[in-house]
Amino acid sequence: MCGIVGYVGTDKSLEVLLGGLKRLEYRGYDSAGIAVIAPDGALNTAKKAGKLSVLVDELDANPIPNGGTGIGHTRWATHGGPTDRNAHPHLGDDGRLAVIHNGIIENFATLKDELLADGFTFESETDTEVAAALLGREYRTTGDLNEAFRRVVSRLEGAFTLLALHQDAPHVVVGARRNSPLVIGLGEGENFLGSDVAAFVEHTRNAMAIGQDQIVTITPDSVTVTDFAGAPVEVEPFEVAWDASAAEKGGWSSFMAKEIAEEPDAVANTLRGRLVDGAVHIPELDGLGDEVLAEIDRITIIACGTAAYAGMVGSYAIEKWARVPVSVELSHEFRYREPVITDRTLVISISQSGETMDTLMAVKYAREAGAKAISVCNTQGATIPRESDAALYTHAGPEVAVASTKAFVAQITALYLFGLHLARVRGTLSAVAQRDAIAELAAVPDKIATVLESHETIAQLAKWMSDTRSVLFLGRHVGYPIALEGALKLKELAYIHAEGFAAGELKHGPIALIEPGQPVFVVVPSPRWSDEMHKKVVSNIQEIRARGARVIAIAEAGDAAVLPFADEVIRIPLAAPLFEPLLAVVPLQIFAMELSSAKGLDVDQPRNLAKSVTVE
Repeated sequence: MCGIVGYVGTDKSLEVLLGGLKRLEYRGYDSAGIAVIAPDGALNTAKKAGKLSVLVDELDANPIPNGGTGIGHTRWATHGGPTDRNAHPHLGDDGRLAVIHNGIIENFATLKDELLADGFTFESETDTEVAAALLGREYRTTGDLNEAFRRVVSRLEGAFTLLALHQDAPHVVVGARRNSPLVIGLGEGENFLGSDVAAFVEHTRNAMAIGQDQIVTITPDSVTVTDFAGAPVEVEPFEVAWDASAAEKGGWSSFMAKEIAEEPDAVANTLRGRLVDGAVHIPELDGLGDEVLAEIDRITIIACGTAAYAGMVGSYAIEKWARVPVSVELSHEFRYREPVITDRTLVISISQSGETMDTLMAVKYAREAGAKAISVCNTQGATIPRESDAALYTHAGPEVAVASTKAFVAQITALYLFGLHLARVRGTLSAVAQRDAIAELAAVPDKIATVLESHETIAQLAKWMSDTRSVLFLGRHVGYPIALEGALKLKELAYIHAEGFAAGELKHGPIALIEPGQPVFVVVPSPRWSDEMHKKVVSNIQEIRARGARVIAIAEAGDAAVLPFADEVIRIPLAAPLFEPLLAVVPLQIFAMELSSAKGLDVDQPRNLAKSVTVE
């Protein structure tokens, strides 16, 4: 959600802050603002509701001095609507101090009542202004920004990342985090803070991620991390695996178009170094130990949205190969239904950002109940991997478009790698079967590249259907979660009614939705795998076609049985059944993107959505 940037260094704060906020736009936001300490020591701020371009226009019309210290923010509204007044930064200590904030301060009402009783007045409806007022009051008491900041964050409840600066300390920015991301960028004569590494990767690829309930203080030449009690903390540095150019559009019409085109690389990079001599080896799991994995008697995959559908696809493979029962749970439902968890339960969390609050809290709940936890994540230094026993990183590179595409196929790839790894540990898959599965997995990048060659055909289909008001999706077995994902993409991007169903459920109710002209995408299973299942899905197609539906079939090359019954057929290369989802989802992603474009909508930043959901 909110994007945060902090900088201390030379007199280029405006460039750093605005550039960082631009690269954080993918997180979703509805207002933006900055605070900069000018060379003369004065604190200057600018903030506007709307996109970052509105703030840039404001700065062009009413410039503020550049300086060596600053903080910047893009806000996704929680407390108070998206207005100029509610935009960050918020001020304290009679305008001498500025604060920005990501998250929700759950006890803000109690704190606000305390401040009102003390004579404070407020200009906004936000919980953040309460933190700014508290910090100003504590600073006047202590005269020490670090001590005042420590006292304030120790009183806050909820999820938050806070950054603050004060004109009395012109070369210092302080930050703190609880259940919300904050990373440090390490430069020469300058240092950075950000809600993720995209905020500063243009300037440095050397980074550190601070932990739960920790405070960081940066100056041009130093970085200090303590806990909320003030005790020093050692933080391990890491190198960002991609550079700023990876997060640039690079001539593509949208970030989503670029990211779909990068899917072969996303899969290949996730496989790289993990397929060794015809076997799967995942070094990140070495610390967990084969003996622990061998004793697992149940796996629960927790995730939200697209990541949950990746988990559903992965569950089929893990159960088949490793012979362990697997359930897939929505993170936000998991801990509220009091699930049965033992020390032989393995929880696999999936989150592109590694900061999804619902998933983070579910992981903490599971570990407190005794489960082991593995994180599937695409972001170095993220919170969920640090809260897990082991992390299996995907290597999709930065995904900027809000609706996920390349991260989805990378997540499935990572789960397949884990399934094969677990099958080896448990001895549940023959050497021949394991070798065949690995060969299929290694072939996926080239096969996705083949699917991408159909882009223009799918784009034309989307243009023809640009006035469509409802689309249904059907799938069976591993095609079912792909149907769900196809529907989600269309809802996210084109703002039209879309639903995915298990094809076998059609006769149990959903067929009532079929009327003449109703578009229905059908993910058709391979007849080479299960002729019986293939025939059943073709029968489903006949049933809906007889009632006037317009059928678009996603079918493997050479499947002639669908031709008499489908209005359109989009072909995917031959693949073993479990690997077809990695191919079948690509046309559905392209269709949703192109339909959105045909309607003149913002493909990369759909309305009301944020890339990283850091509040529950």
